[in-house]
Amino acid sequence: QVQLVESGGGLVQAGGSLRLSCAASGLTFSTLPMGWFRQAPGKEREFVAALNWNGGSTYYADSVKGRFTISRDNARNTVYLQMNSLKPEDTAVYYCAADKNPDWRVKVHSTFYDYWGQGTQVTVSS
Repeated sequence: QVQLVESGGGLVQAGGSLRLSCAASGLTFSTLPMGWFRQAPGKEREFVAALNWNGGSTYYADSVKGRFTISRDNARNTVYLQMNSLKPEDTAVYYCAADKNPDWRVKVHSTFYDYWGQGTQVTVSS
């Protein structure tokens, strides 16, 4: 059974930092592209960041470029999202996602992802 479990969300003031983690089980983690998405109240889910199987290639939404960093530890079956210089508009539920197909490429669109975590709330106060 595949499980993706996010953690690390919380309440932070604008300008602060948070580090999200996503622990994966039940899949061959080290071969799979992974991504982070977010959904704010009343809005559609949007892409945040993604990386390929070994973390050698990454891609970011323009809104987070230069502030967020995605990384992975294949030995721990975990993907991370380091979020710095947080803004109130970053407030959302953050989800990690896994593609079930091994691939060396980075996947940006949500349609490529087969497994999703339950989400972790990030709230940035002004």
